[in-house]
Amino acid sequence: MAVPPSPLSPSSPHSPRPGLRLALLAFTQFLLALDYNIVYVALPGISEGLGFTAQSLQWVVSGYAIGFGGFLLLGGRAVDRLGQRRMFMLGLAVFAAACVLGGLATGPWALVAARAAQGFGAALVSPATLSLVNTGFAEGPQRVRALSVWAAGGSAGLAAGALLGGVLTEYGGWRWVLFVMAPPALLALLAAPRLLDADPGRASARGGFDLPGTAIATSGSVLLVFGLVSGPEAGWLSWRGLGASAIGLALLALFVLVERRTRDPLVPLRLFANRSLATALLVILVFQSALGGAYYIFTTYLQGGLHYDPLRAGLAFLPVTVLSLVAGLKIGPALLGRWGIRRTLVTGMVLNGLGIAALAAGMSADGSFWAELPGIVVWGIGGGMTFPAMFVAASSGVDAAEAGIASALATTSQQIGGAVGLAVLIAVAGLGTGASGAADPADLVAGLRTAGLVAGAAAVAGAGLGLALKRPDARTVGEPVPAPARELVDQATSEGS
Repeated sequence: MAVPPSPLSPSSPHSPRPGLRLALLAFTQFLLALDYNIVYVALPGISEGLGFTAQSLQWVVSGYAIGFGGFLLLGGRAVDRLGQRRMFMLGLAVFAAACVLGGLATGPWALVAARAAQGFGAALVSPATLSLVNTGFAEGPQRVRALSVWAAGGSAGLAAGALLGGVLTEYGGWRWVLFVMAPPALLALLAAPRLLDADPGRASARGGFDLPGTAIATSGSVLLVFGLVSGPEAGWLSWRGLGASAIGLALLALFVLVERRTRDPLVPLRLFANRSLATALLVILVFQSALGGAYYIFTTYLQGGLHYDPLRAGLAFLPVTVLSLVAGLKIGPALLGRWGIRRTLVTGMVLNGLGIAALAAGMSADGSFWAELPGIVVWGIGGGMTFPAMFVAASSGVDAAEAGIASALATTSQQIGGAVGLAVLIAVAGLGTGASGAADPADLVAGLRTAGLVAGAAAVAGAGLGLALKRPDARTVGEPVPAPARELVDQATSEGS
């Protein structure tokens, strides 16, 4: 049985300042997404400053993915067991400290370790944030609007990361892409006690913590992501690549067997019987595989193919930042209210894939930004539409007492998808670059173009997964979104300004 909410719990309609609370949660999601992407434009400066090789440089991104994706299930269950606000605040404290340590790093692996610690902090914050949204707003139009605001924060953060990273790298140096994350994380940490309701006492928490399942799931997730990101550098058939991935998969298979026999499992297997959640996990996996690779491909093309400096490369992401934000806040919620989850998700995935493919098709050794603009427009709109639809699907029909672990499953799928996409597309793009990664510019662009076309095709193909969602009730399609839901977004905007 779920623990009933207290009178001032997030799920209570009488809780004060719901708009400010939603603004805090969306801002935090923006921050986590920003941190994933802000380092891309700074990678050449990081490589020069700390002595990374062409093959090891991806660990600046992958270290974060390992810490994030590897510990999400642990973080999600900790949210359900120990409290949403506690984990939100603890995660932000770890995240902020790791950002400072990363900025002070004096060697390659010190930076990678700091990035992994950032990911661990994010693995506590992210499921807490999504759980607070899912339990704080009633299922239906109100939650759709809230999730749209939250997802728009994530979509905008991914797009804005490259823009801000370029400005900071150009004028302050690469260390500032890490230092800059600490103050807003501390600001969110200070705001949390004022805007988030206190967690219930430990006595009201449900069940135990499933330590064996936690250890097996965390080890399996970390090894799987480690193997995937090691493939391009160490070789796909090496012990670091294939070996770590195989051991990780074996541990995850063992985890399923353990969970079937555990009285109080880390991940209740009945969650996978929820058709919306199971479908959403697959869609998120494919979407993030294409999206994470696309950011890498476009950044590399701008700096390696068009020879943009960090500032110009960052500014090139401004259109996709604005379009993702507008589509996430306006177009996505409107279509969810009119079409339902299924049609909105499939349409967004198709547009996202076509945009990435168009972006890749416009690449050439003597190309220009303007040849990329049509793809950027379609990519930004499609991605902004898809983000809220994915997470609305993932939250449908999930019990409030299991919102943390369901949120962690969704975000784990996102992180593993990003690791898979980055590793595979780096390998595809590197087919013509040779061992050093310093190929002729024409060969570099040809490899990036091929990788982009593969990413776009994967996203379009992944749209077919969305067809597994239930068709919307004909009586609800086309109905206007109720006024309280519209007021939620307006209130978040007015109170947050």
